[in-house]
Amino acid sequence: MSDTILLVDDDADLLRLLTIRLEAAGHSVLPVSSAEQALARLAVERPQLVITDMRMPGMDGAALFDAIHRQYPTLPVIVLTAHGTIPEAVEATQRGVFGYLTKPYEAPALLAEVARALALGGSAGEGGGEAWRAPIITRNPSMEALLAQAKMLAAGDASVLIRGESGSGKELLARAIHLASPRRQRAFLAVNCGAIPEQLLESELFGHVKGSFTGASRDHRGLFQEAEGGTLLLDEIGDMPLPLQVKLLRVLEERQVRPVGSARSVAVDVRIVSATHRPLEEEIAAGRFRGDLFYRLNVVALHLPSLAQRRDDIPLLASHFLQTLSNKYGKKFGGFAPEAMQLLVAAAWPGNVRQLYNVVEQSVALSTAPLITANLVQSALREVAEMLSLEDARARFERDYLTQILHITGGNVSQAARLAKRNRTEFYKLLQRHQLDPALFK
Repeated sequence: MSDTILLVDDDADLLRLLTIRLEAAGHSVLPVSSAEQALARLAVERPQLVITDMRMPGMDGAALFDAIHRQYPTLPVIVLTAHGTIPEAVEATQRGVFGYLTKPYEAPALLAEVARALALGGSAGEGGGEAWRAPIITRNPSMEALLAQAKMLAAGDASVLIRGESGSGKELLARAIHLASPRRQRAFLAVNCGAIPEQLLESELFGHVKGSFTGASRDHRGLFQEAEGGTLLLDEIGDMPLPLQVKLLRVLEERQVRPVGSARSVAVDVRIVSATHRPLEEEIAAGRFRGDLFYRLNVVALHLPSLAQRRDDIPLLASHFLQTLSNKYGKKFGGFAPEAMQLLVAAAWPGNVRQLYNVVEQSVALSTAPLITANLVQSALREVAEMLSLEDARARFERDYLTQILHITGGNVSQAARLAKRNRTEFYKLLQRHQLDPALFK
């Protein structure tokens, strides 16, 4: 089956010539003579690519791109432009146009650009054009624009930093980038940099050799080696200890890892995607994160909106979770009562999509009727909101513990560190992490 290209140009002769050349290359072409006709055609038929002239009577090529990008953010657009409108074309490219060609153009250059755009559009692999993003349930315009940007980034190899609140789906987006990339046939691995102690995290990332430390009974390949040719997600990168940040920076610069206890480095080919809920600029200012590492990781930044910023997705997500959990619990449901759905849409959702899933799961587990009622949702919202995540619970306990020990020692850091069985430097780092000033306890 050939790819379909929507071709837009008010010059009848050029439109005919372009159509002949594209069809000779095996493409199916839909020729139209205005941007308005193009939008009408898009309403009934979805091509794989749009090629449009820049200067046209009525709606011009830039306005056409804006209209397409709003409705079909993953549809690539190539702009044809005369030399006098090159600055406009460059500006359009910065806004998301796939590429532009100047008139008079060379046929090989046009066909090469078309092939590149179509390859990007089909880069999701054997599962179909949208398989790469299937786990991300959304119809929200800002999410669709984000996914369009993610798909374009996936074709390259630049490091990506995903920012977003906890529970907003950062790992799902990272996995989608991997599935849309040329690396999709190789491994996608993820590690939470804040959930593993520093000594174990170094071994987990870079590997170790037998006998390098107590308990190292055999050689161990780290995640960088295990993800060879694929993608490695460094989740919660803002929680990585500073000594490991130095070693990670060296790996990114040299593209080599040295396992713990080894005198030899190993070359690695891994795409790095990192994610964080922390404001890294503030962490850098506070001395908790290296600026040079930040610039290495933040080649391209993607900002995931919170669930509260995409409320139009809540009914879609809730219904999807209901179907999934119905199968898990062996129950049949007809959906949510209208009042229940109103509660879901209006809730604050500090825990984002993860919290929504938990609320739906509790409602499903406790329901004895074929409809999820408002009372069930209200109860689940209250209980799930009160249940902290393990990470948040650990942080709260650590802060309470540090506060208590500073009260006991009257703010004497040396005594407090001895009681906590930590060295003074490490204890100071704990105080900085929780923004506790010992002077306030004297």
